[in-house]
Amino acid sequence: METESEPYVRLATLRQLHQVVAELNTARSLADTLQTVADGVITGLGYELAAVNLVRPDGDLVVAAVAGSAGAEALMAGRVGSRASWERRLSMGERWGDLCFISHTEGWVLDDDDVPQWHTAGPTPRFPDEWHPMDRLFAPMYTAANGGGELLGVISVDRPRNGRRPGAWGQEALQMYAFQSAIAISNARLRANMQRALVRLEREQQALRASEESFRQAFEYAPSGMAVAEMGGDQHGRLLRTNDALCRLLGRPASGMRRYSFSDLVHPEDIGTLLRTSAEGGRAELRLARRDGTYVWVSLRNSVVADTADGPRFLLTHVEDIEERKRHELQLAHRASHDSLTGLPNSAELRARLGARLCSRPAGSMADAYASSAVLGTDPHDPHGFRPDGNEPFDGLDGFEGGPPPPFDHHVHLVAPADGPADDGSKGLAVLFCDLDGFKSINDRFGHNTGDAVLIEVARRLTSGVRDGDTVARLGGDEFVVLADGLGTADAQDLAVRLRNAIIPPIRVEGRAVRVGASFGIGWASCGMSAEEVLESADQRMYVEKRSRSKANRRAAG
Repeated sequence: METESEPYVRLATLRQLHQVVAELNTARSLADTLQTVADGVITGLGYELAAVNLVRPDGDLVVAAVAGSAGAEALMAGRVGSRASWERRLSMGERWGDLCFISHTEGWVLDDDDVPQWHTAGPTPRFPDEWHPMDRLFAPMYTAANGGGELLGVISVDRPRNGRRPGAWGQEALQMYAFQSAIAISNARLRANMQRALVRLEREQQALRASEESFRQAFEYAPSGMAVAEMGGDQHGRLLRTNDALCRLLGRPASGMRRYSFSDLVHPEDIGTLLRTSAEGGRAELRLARRDGTYVWVSLRNSVVADTADGPRFLLTHVEDIEERKRHELQLAHRASHDSLTGLPNSAELRARLGARLCSRPAGSMADAYASSAVLGTDPHDPHGFRPDGNEPFDGLDGFEGGPPPPFDHHVHLVAPADGPADDGSKGLAVLFCDLDGFKSINDRFGHNTGDAVLIEVARRLTSGVRDGDTVARLGGDEFVVLADGLGTADAQDLAVRLRNAIIPPIRVEGRAVRVGASFGIGWASCGMSAEEVLESADQRMYVEKRSRSKANRRAAG
């Protein structure tokens, strides 16, 4: 059975990565942004040392920020490495996507070049993927994705906390972080230029024309979208001016954009986010409508500008396309919560979905009756109102010591149908624990490739046999779990039979037909139970069913 720690570690790392990427755009200056980039490697990516080397106007790279070691910062900060030495480094070693890894076995030739570096002594690695103190890993930052555009700088990292070279997931996370860092540095430079232009606008009328031209250039030719909108009055928020980048992003002409405000273009689910965004210094991530009816994820950043010192004020909005980052986040989240072989929700996601339906208060308590009265819109204190048994009036205060019951918490409590052969007509959340019969012999006889193909086909048949709202998850190995809400006892038994019959037909793999059986145990989720208790109950019933079927088969054979 697969371990559960890896998905949880990936989820935790994803949350940290999401947080440090979000913090990149909160810095107020270029220097703060560079230090935030270095700090993010330490706090979000699991390294103990990081340095940001920024390309200067003359092409050489200066160490602009260091994080993780005061000694390294004192030695390296402000020192310059030549462009030729850096290009030599980036052309050596192994290529991990846009990353460059130089092993200690060949990196010794770089010890005497002019690039600032910091290394500590350490033991020889014991494992092939163990990190050596003289290993080097560089993440170049380009103005375009996939190594395109101009080189802005290089992030150098050292000493992974786990002591090992990063795997594929860690490499992708570092590469995505370097790309987002490049965007943040470019935006910081753009904001610095715009702030200088705005200061000139406020100082004197003589410099106003030159500043307006500088602002126009920055606005029109900015690589990301920008807009100017009215502020205050009846036309508050109406777009007055948009640059080419924003028009291209939304697929709308500039003349057409002047008919809208951002509230007209935002996705209905994100209107609340837009309204909560403050005008001055506000920032939000939301979806805007394209002309073709699709939506694109953007990051909005607002600032207030004045036409003159005492003139009307306008809202300047910087619109950054974050569709790629959102797609990466969704992909990483999907990998962390889904089985890589079958694509089904994994053990962690199954427990999360099951736990979301459970609460610690046992179902069927008097509090549930009180909550039910709130759902029905009746007053439990009204003698002519809700009657739980259909005969006697319900006193909403009976059964509660020390005062009235707690308020309705909007949680739909789960109750397990009565346990027994008869179906009492009640409905609940059925948990079907499935264990494949004969799968091990297929794995042993035909190999893991055949076994994987069988698991994929079983996952497909299970998914095809349930409703759209049901969950089919792979718990690990040859064990699957189905969550099906709104079923009675007979319904759950019928579903188990249908799914077993769907699995039994032969599965063709590489020209041969193989068969597996399935044993199902039916458990019921009920408030007051934990997710582990629910799964354990279904697991035990599955083994009871497996043993009873085995005995029946032996009697039939005898």
